[in-house]
Amino acid sequence: QYRIGSVYAVQVMGLDPERIAYGFRVDGPHQPRRGHYFDSDTILLDPYARAVTGREQWGQNPGEPFLSRVPSDDFDWGEDRPLETPIEDVVIYEMHVRGFTRHQSSGVAQPGTYKAIHEKIPYLKELGVNCVELMPVFEFDEFEHYRTNPETGEMLLNYWGYSPVSFFAPKAGYAASGSEGGEINELKWLIKDLHENGIEVILDVVFNHTAEGNEKGPTFSFKGLDSRIYYILTPEGYFYNFSGTGNTFNCNHPQALNVIMDSLRYWVSEFHVDGFRFDLASIMVRGMDGTPLADPPLLRQMTFDPLLSRTKLIAEPWDAEGLYHLGSFSSHSRWAEWNGRYRDHIRRFLKGDAGLTRAVAAALVGSPDLYSRRGPISTINFITAHDGFTLMDLVSYNDKHNEGNAERGDNGTNDNHSWNSGVEGQTTDSNITEFRHRRIKSAIALLMVSQGTPMILMGDEMGRTQGGNNNAYCQDSEISWLGWRLLSSNGDLFHFFKACVTFRRAHPVLRGGYFLRGEDYRNKGARDITWHGVRLNKPDWSEGGRTLAFMLAGEYAKGGLVNDNDIYVAMNMHWRQRFFALPPATGDRRWHLFANSGEHGIHWPGYEPYLQEQRVLPLKGYSVAILVGK
Repeated sequence: QYRIGSVYAVQVMGLDPERIAYGFRVDGPHQPRRGHYFDSDTILLDPYARAVTGREQWGQNPGEPFLSRVPSDDFDWGEDRPLETPIEDVVIYEMHVRGFTRHQSSGVAQPGTYKAIHEKIPYLKELGVNCVELMPVFEFDEFEHYRTNPETGEMLLNYWGYSPVSFFAPKAGYAASGSEGGEINELKWLIKDLHENGIEVILDVVFNHTAEGNEKGPTFSFKGLDSRIYYILTPEGYFYNFSGTGNTFNCNHPQALNVIMDSLRYWVSEFHVDGFRFDLASIMVRGMDGTPLADPPLLRQMTFDPLLSRTKLIAEPWDAEGLYHLGSFSSHSRWAEWNGRYRDHIRRFLKGDAGLTRAVAAALVGSPDLYSRRGPISTINFITAHDGFTLMDLVSYNDKHNEGNAERGDNGTNDNHSWNSGVEGQTTDSNITEFRHRRIKSAIALLMVSQGTPMILMGDEMGRTQGGNNNAYCQDSEISWLGWRLLSSNGDLFHFFKACVTFRRAHPVLRGGYFLRGEDYRNKGARDITWHGVRLNKPDWSEGGRTLAFMLAGEYAKGGLVNDNDIYVAMNMHWRQRFFALPPATGDRRWHLFANSGEHGIHWPGYEPYLQEQRVLPLKGYSVAILVGK
């Protein structure tokens, strides 16, 4: 009897919200061929539930349905608010909440939890990153597709969590308390603590599909409420599978769109998150029949929503069924994109593939070939991410080794652009180990001198390996966890990483929000960027080219609004040493050595020694050198 239009309400008296769980029963026809999955015997999760029961303890399956709870709201944020750091000034660290501290070597009190990350904030600050991107923290079922490795008996779970049960409830199994509702305050406390230390928080969110699978999958919530509204179905009632995981959320249906927008607003207003990375974001471009839309209502709503107006929006600009929107996901500069082309070109260049110098040059200056109208603020530059090889595995394996996933090694991409440096997998050969470290250092050096926003994968800074597994989605084990003893065994890598991150943050000339033009458009006496090879002003754009160099004039930092040092970067991906003719630094500046991945190591920013030879720079094969003119 309480109804306005098609919105119904009922008030229930005498209940203690801290002691009850609830769900919905929805009656209606059960006609799968018409897309109807109503079943009044199934208890459904409230899609707006702020807390969910059923998985309070990670890896413990009570065999009960997910139920909704009404959590108390007693968290004191104080003066906290999203940091709103300009995206070009951000260095992102992609991490898995559980995997970051689960290993026994982490030394934390409650490993694998939100609380444990607090103890590692000093480490993040030492590394120099100012943004963490958390892999999915929406409630999910780690027992989805549960199975056992037949060789080891190891339990294989949904470790990554890219299969949400709820769009509003944090993952309870990541809470240290193990009590109902504790995950909410623990995650809020973590975000508040990160903010107090100058570190932003981006959530990796999955709105393209849910854990309900296809017509053979379970019914948790949306499927039993109204499958034809919340999923894209064929005329015969089957589920379109543009996500590659069984179903596709009907993102541009008005009601499904409202759920997504309400979720985003909730996480910004109630959890103070700084941004979102959207998994398989091209699905959000599809209309209600699955065809791509020129102006998707959901993207337009996100872009211009006032509550999200200063929130970072990052797209993974493709889906699992052929939509590929790299460079064209949105025409609005609010949106940034995971730049898969940057990843592939830099990977191939680092392993010595020839003829990539033009493509690499475009990648280094922010990919104007992709973002000519939006600027380098639109590119998220990365060489590795959770999906694929770690940086150590990229230089240690020619082929993936996913046998531990118990899927006959068939999963994961074969297109890795990797090179094992001479031996497949682990080795005791000190020469190969040195060579692998050199190539890793070259990779981070290039990433940190690229225009755009860099992203580092958890553990790359200390040489984390997954044993060649490039799709460790089901590995809740030492394959995926960060082993903290690597800090001592690979200390040279960690020192090199943190110096490169600090160097980037110290030099605004590396972080312009505009495209470099190769012109002296402010009459500074030097062009903003000049390209070179082993000879001055003679970059090798040929099909056999493996060397490249460029110089940034410091007086053009931030479009000439800020004065900085000059920066010179030389790259030699030939197997032999090359000698680079050095351009003169501007004015009365002289070259000082910041980094050389091939030899001489790295010097802390601000303490770079004077380079005795100012005209020629020798550079080993597969090495990168960075000079600073001051």
